[in-house]
Parts: sequence; C-alpha cells; structure tokens
Amino acid sequence: MRDDNVCKGILVPGLPHPLLCPERNEGWQRIRDAYEKARLELEESEAEILVLYSTFWPSILGHQIQAYPEPEWTYVDEEFHDLGSIDYKFRMDPEFAELAVTKCKERGLHARTVSYYGFPIDTGSIVALKLLNPENKLPAIIVSSNMYANRAESIVLGKSVRDAIDASGKKAAVVVVSALSNRLHTVEIDPKDDRIHSLKDHEWNSKFLEYLEKGRLEDVSQLSRQFHNEARVPKVVSFKPFWIMASIMGQNNLYDGKVLAYEPICGTGAAVVTLTPAEDTAGDLEYDEDDPEFYKGDREVLDFYDQPGMGPLEEGDGN
Repeated sequence: MRDDNVCKGILVPGLPHPLLCPERNEGWQRIRDAYEKARLELEESEAEILVLYSTFWPSILGHQIQAYPEPEWTYVDEEFHDLGSIDYKFRMDPEFAELAVTKCKERGLHARTVSYYGFPIDTGSIVALKLLNPENKLPAIIVSSNMYANRAESIVLGKSVRDAIDASGKKAAVVVVSALSNRLHTVEIDPKDDRIHSLKDHEWNSKFLEYLEKGRLEDVSQLSRQFHNEARVPKVVSFKPFWIMASIMGQNNLYDGKVLAYEPICGTGAAVVTLTPAEDTAGDLEYDEDDPEFYKGDREVLDFYDQPGMGPLEEGDGN
C-alpha cells in the first residue's frame, strides 16, 4: 500500500433499495453485502474523516458543503416514498468544511457551507453514511454536485478538497455516490425481474468496472465524457464522479481496485468499488483532457453540443 493522505476511495450507489428493502431482490442484497465489505475496509483503513461527493445533491450556483455539526431528520425519498422512512443523525466536521470552502475560493471557485437545522440531506448521502458509517465513528463532509460544472470546474473542485485534506493533516477516505449507467425503468416491474436497462449500458458499465478493478482510476476519468454520451441520460452536462475521485485521490492509475458488487437497481448500474493507493499497478496512458489548477472557465471544444436523442418510449420499457 502506498502511503497517502487519501487512504481509500469508495464508489457506491445511492438509491435506497439496498438500505430499505434488500430482501426483495437478490442483487439488491448483494449490493447491501458489498456495502458491509466496504465498511469493513473503511474501518480497517487509517481514515480520520469521510469526504462524500454525492450526485444526488444537485447545486446550481457554485458548490455547497454540508457543515451542520449533527444533521438529524426523518427522511422519505421523493421517488420511492412507498419504501418507507429513514431516520438519520450524522456527524459532520464544520471546521474541515470551512477549510474546504477556503481552498475552493483560492482556486477560483464559488463555494459556501450550508449549516442550519433541517437542511435536506439527499438520499444518496443518507444511504452511504447509514451503511458505511452507521455509528458515526468518522466525521464527514458532504459536497454537492453542480449540475452545470464540466471537467475543468470538477477537476479544480477535487484539487481544492485535496488541498484541504493535506492542510488539515488528516487521513481521509473519499466516497463518491453515483450510479454508473443511470437509466431507470419507466414501467413498473416486479423487483425480482430487475435488470440493467439495456445491453449497451451493461457493456459500458462492465468496461469501466474492468478498468477500476485494475486500479485504472485516471483512465476512467479520461473516458468519463464518452461514458456520459453512451450510457447516461443527459440530465446534467457531464459525468463527474471519476473526475472528482481522481482529482482528490491523485490523477494516476496507481491503485488496487476491488469490485465488490455490480447489480441492477431499478434499471441503473449499481456498483460498490473500493480503491486503495498502491505502489505499482497499471501504467499511465496518453491523455487528451486538460488538467487545470485554477478555475477560469471551461473549454467546450470536446463537448458534443447535439446530445443524442433518447428515442421513443416503447411499450414494455424498450424490451
């Protein structure tokens, strides 16, 4: 294991099914079991703080960081309210959140903390913290996912968080809450019949997981723009999770990767993956994407302005 201030990276899905009803589908139960394996890895690591980046918490103006010391609420998911409620009480690190905001501003980003009782915590963060840090042994911060941020802004955000980690002197684990392919079923299905929405989605998910298992984090970061166009519903401008993870952990392929589970949840590609800094794994390839240090705007030359259409909605959800 390579000594690093970021000692663990974890990718987890954020839909509530593995938390609230894993028994309804064998795959959902395997995701729940994989969460437990990831929790044990986290517990055995040297992490002193959790940094969560959740694609389930969208922001529009800049970047928000949760800093309320003990957010507490009873939550019902807005899409899957039939699954029931989730009681939560978490432990945040306000000082580290303020430090992260300061580092963001130093690199040209607009950022602020949110710190008041009742601010809504998103589903993905709730699921991740309940399953990875159930006893609140580690303090955490939650970083929002700006809907309009592209690569340059996302890379600078990750580097800003890394600045805060290094300045704090703490060992950190970064948790990214996101699906791989994100197409949900559009017709009701029996939970036992859940499947990845399309073969194309599955193929792209499998390729990314193959790379992650080999520790090739920067490679999947470089391929994220293509993945967004091939396997994602274009709800936001780009697929950011691996840009964020790589820029916090280190933009290289020096990791030991473990794919603990990969299953469908309501049609989406749900995976639990852990990455640990390593001395030597996959070599770096020749990269085309930019690597900014300060945010001064995005280059748009690599974007596809005409997003591919999603096609007609067919009876039976395209089957």
